[in-house]
Amino acid sequence: MIDWTPYTARAREWFESLRDAICAEFEAIEREAGSAAAFDYAPWQRAAVEGGEGAEGETGGGVRGLMKGQVFEKVGVNVSTVVGELSRDFAGTINGASADRPAFSATGISLVAHMANPHVPAVHMNTRFLTTTKAWFGGGADLNPPIPYDEDTAEFHAAFKAACDAHGADYYDRFRQWADDYFYIPHRKVHRGVGGIFYDHMECGDEAAWEANFAFTKAVGEAFLAVFPRLVRRRMGMAFTPAEKQRQLEWRGRYAEFNLVYDRGTLFGLKTGGNIDAILMSLPPEAVWS
Repeated sequence: MIDWTPYTARAREWFESLRDAICAEFEAIEREAGSAAAFDYAPWQRAAVEGGEGAEGETGGGVRGLMKGQVFEKVGVNVSTVVGELSRDFAGTINGASADRPAFSATGISLVAHMANPHVPAVHMNTRFLTTTKAWFGGGADLNPPIPYDEDTAEFHAAFKAACDAHGADYYDRFRQWADDYFYIPHRKVHRGVGGIFYDHMECGDEAAWEANFAFTKAVGEAFLAVFPRLVRRRMGMAFTPAEKQRQLEWRGRYAEFNLVYDRGTLFGLKTGGNIDAILMSLPPEAVWS
């Protein structure tokens, strides 16, 4: 079996560098708006998981980055790297793990931005590398505008299509459809936004597969960094009405429902002893249910 430890370290290094680039860009946008807002970084250590082995030794942890500004009402950018053993009742739900083989490692970046101006879309982006008895990448990004603009939607999708097309002829069609299926709120019978891409279980059977999948995952992060700040700058100075703000707050309620009821990442973080504040940073700072 391949020792994936050095590969996990490489993925972690990339996720941390992507975080630094994204946070610097978001802080630059705040300065352009006349705000001195900056990210506050809070390191955390993973706790041992009840019902899992491996309570001794290294468990890993991460850093939660959080900024509340004039443009970004609340944005979190987290990087975590955790190791250990899954609880036995949860292990069977994870690719390549089981109650008898619960060992895992995971490293990834997770970002959610809730914007002050309802004309600026909220956004989610996550990429990750996990190992159990298997090793794989997953991730994606999706745009969540309270007030959709066709121009913004088209530009967002075009950026990720270009990233996909450079690595797999069928990637964009597959991963866009996966996003449409995944980011759906069944009890509301609505999608939570205008989509994007979502991929998971992109398995690495050998070093060549790892390098190819890692290259694609980096392309996803780079596409996000290139396109989302452009959308923010395009819309952040637009005037908005109380009715438009109310529309944003109601849409945030839908977002919160999805993340608390259906989101895999939220469940994985809570089930593996992650930092609760970092996991739930995805929730909006204010929302309403009418």
